[in-house]
Amino acid sequence: MTSFLPYGRQSIADSDIDAVVEALRSDYLTTGPMVDRFERELAATVGAKEAVVVSNGTAALHLCVMTQNLKPNDVIIVPSITFAASANCVAYCGAQVVFADVDPLTGLITDETFDAALALIGPQQRFAGVIPVHYAGRPVDLSHISAVCRERGAFLIEDACHALGTMGPQGSAGACTASDMAIFSFHPVKTLTTGEGGAITTNDPDLARRLRLLRSHGIERDPARFEGLGYGDSDDTGPWVYEMQALGFNYRLPDLNCALGVAQLKRLPGFIERRKALVAAYQAALAQTNLPVAWTPPAEGDDPVLHLFAPRIDFAAVGKTRAEVIAGLRERGIGTQVHYIPVHRQPYWQTRQLRPRDLPGADEFYRSTLSLPLYADMRDADPARVVAALKEVLG
Repeated sequence: MTSFLPYGRQSIADSDIDAVVEALRSDYLTTGPMVDRFERELAATVGAKEAVVVSNGTAALHLCVMTQNLKPNDVIIVPSITFAASANCVAYCGAQVVFADVDPLTGLITDETFDAALALIGPQQRFAGVIPVHYAGRPVDLSHISAVCRERGAFLIEDACHALGTMGPQGSAGACTASDMAIFSFHPVKTLTTGEGGAITTNDPDLARRLRLLRSHGIERDPARFEGLGYGDSDDTGPWVYEMQALGFNYRLPDLNCALGVAQLKRLPGFIERRKALVAAYQAALAQTNLPVAWTPPAEGDDPVLHLFAPRIDFAAVGKTRAEVIAGLRERGIGTQVHYIPVHRQPYWQTRQLRPRDLPGADEFYRSTLSLPLYADMRDADPARVVAALKEVLG
């Protein structure tokens, strides 16, 4: 019987299971030595000075934005093609969002769409920052955007949830050569998983310290950094003493998850190689057809590690709706997904975004995109199987 191919899934080996079992047998299940180790090894992997692991990618976004002490008239630019969390984290912190349009071929924010969004910020607001999204693992060229941020005193947070291992114009995604911080997600469908989990990378040790404070209730345990409880004696400084110095959250990632992360980092080169081979197999299979299916190759000089293989399909040309195509593929054992519904179209954001307007690039991208299976444990023949099924369904 032919197995069902989901659009994405985790890859778990015996080495991963052994690492988690070892952590279970250790003295630590929550915060312990594997947290520090995963942070060190992740930072080294992406080329950043610091990594701060947290409970998920949304928590990473939230804490990053929290460090910027935003005010109600502050405005953050977010591309409309992304998961809702990229914008929601701004709302959590009481600031405003203006959505940027994207390239309809790639789903990425561009210099032009960034500038257009920036021009909508009025004199009563302050441009406070931007959250470019390396959608599907394709890198955004941050040269112009980061120059504007430096000039305007605004922050730049890379949403690199899809892009672990990607190399672009600014080097490794997450190295923060042109940004203040970058965030990652380790959800099971991502390139590397910790079950649930996320991380923030930065080259600023003060930012990293504040992120660690905020991820654990705002509590400081280092006596050298105490501000004083007011007792004036050992009740201020005893070994049991901690200080809550900020309003933080419980966004910690347990040792169990970090043990899995450390084991998966060892497998990351293989994951990267495998994803690239599968994408090449998709390209070769599609090249043998005349289907109304298009996929834009990476920009010259970029070396992405794709989280999604999301070609564009001209559904009107074949006289079928996307829902019909999805159902037809599912009948043939092929799972798909749509990434993403433009966030500016979501009911919550329709009335809350700054300067609501049409974003034709995002709408065009959404109406034509379909994410096909892409994960490390796919077989060599699976991309051809998917394309053959697509050919049957599209007629």
